[in-house]
Amino acid sequence: MEAIPSPPALSEMRGPANGNGKASKTYPAVIQGGMGAGVSTWRLANAVARAGQMGVVSGTAMDLILARRLQDGDPGGHMRRALARFPVPEIAERLIAKYYIPGGKDADAPYRPIPRYAVHPRHSLLELAIAANFAEVWLAKEGHAGPVGINLLEKIQLPNLVSLYGAMLAGVDFVLMGAGIPREIPGALDRLARHEEASLRLQVAGATKDEIFRSHLVPRDLIEEELPPLKRPQFLAIVSSFTLALTLAKKSTGRVDGFVVERPTAGGHNAPPRGPLQLQESGEPLYGPKDDVDLSQIKELGLPFWVGGSCAAPESLREMRAQGAAGVQVGTLFAFCEESGLAEDLKRAVRRMAARGEGRVFTDPLASPTRFPFKVVRLGGTISEREVYEARTRICDLGYLQEVYRRADGTLGYRCPSEPVEDYVKKGGRREDTQGRKCLCNGLFANIGHPQVRPDGRRERPLLTSGDDLNRIARFLADGKESYTAGEVVRYLVGEG
Repeated sequence: MEAIPSPPALSEMRGPANGNGKASKTYPAVIQGGMGAGVSTWRLANAVARAGQMGVVSGTAMDLILARRLQDGDPGGHMRRALARFPVPEIAERLIAKYYIPGGKDADAPYRPIPRYAVHPRHSLLELAIAANFAEVWLAKEGHAGPVGINLLEKIQLPNLVSLYGAMLAGVDFVLMGAGIPREIPGALDRLARHEEASLRLQVAGATKDEIFRSHLVPRDLIEEELPPLKRPQFLAIVSSFTLALTLAKKSTGRVDGFVVERPTAGGHNAPPRGPLQLQESGEPLYGPKDDVDLSQIKELGLPFWVGGSCAAPESLREMRAQGAAGVQVGTLFAFCEESGLAEDLKRAVRRMAARGEGRVFTDPLASPTRFPFKVVRLGGTISEREVYEARTRICDLGYLQEVYRRADGTLGYRCPSEPVEDYVKKGGRREDTQGRKCLCNGLFANIGHPQVRPDGRRERPLLTSGDDLNRIARFLADGKESYTAGEVVRYLVGEG
């Protein structure tokens, strides 16, 4: 087993100075990105946190990930080990009885579905979600005292409260959230730490100005036992502009503890360019000077911040720190290391491509149902290829990126631009909004080795994402090496390797 690199000295990890010119806290120099559903898995976060930096698990669709891991036989027994520590044994026992298949399901058999989210979700789904997020964070924190965070998307509205509560039950240290304006998350964290009812305002398409819809979570409905107050995790808002950072710092419902400033070169979802959308000849969104964030303005807010997007080098870390940042956020280098949750065959294919300097990333303005630009790795056999995309039968059976909309009678419905076109149009959606939309939900599960099997025997195909600097992973693949570890990435970034 590879030796874990020692963390940088505290002097190398100090956050911004307080009003007296003295650093009031210490912060990790590196935040490992919270990538995709199950890519930033507990193994990766655990390895990075052991190295003294911030390990981050992705909280996206953890309920379905747990259900599919159990149906695959729970290799290594990790899920059941974590569930054994869940504070309500009856919930853990129900989940294992429902989803666990000793030895794993037949490879040609489909996965058993789980309930879909709605404004008033089924109790069984809430139990699955709270236990799943608990298990992922518990495993990420197991065996060390390093910092662990959870990354969630504000755009995926309905699971957020129960995901946060499950992570907090496991003692998560940080919550990172972007892809929207997470103004109400800090206040929700305050309430959940006291096991009190929390709610979030929902974005509902077609709602009038006077209509307010909210999602709610009552922790006592899930856990009746009297539990002591939970640690309130620090909240880091992921932003792409000073204006958004300022709004969150001043108008959030509770304390914002810092920011991650993501630039357009970061992987996954990107903020749209400022102003009217313009496309390059390649078909990618055109970003310009208006999309650059003035870090001196961010610094003036007086909160620690990290910078993500093409910062995966020790010189970038030094440069960002010289501009007042506590450090950098890095995703791509970690996404393709041994501990990430990506399927091994996909990691091998991308590593070989990058080692030859042939990695290509396309910022697709249409792929994501969220209407945010989404970075797609060009890789054969994946949804990045037009013929693979067009051969897929459109279906929306997971619904994490679905949009809540108001029907004419005032009730709420759910739709997704990636669902069958006629279904979307019948729900009041515009036909043109379906063009080029890809099913990220199913693609992301194929990425991590859990593709759904369709009635005709076809398996869902992957849809990989990466930052623009994909080929940078070649530095870890010299002299015929075919893989590398999270420890190697940490050592490189902090200047120890």
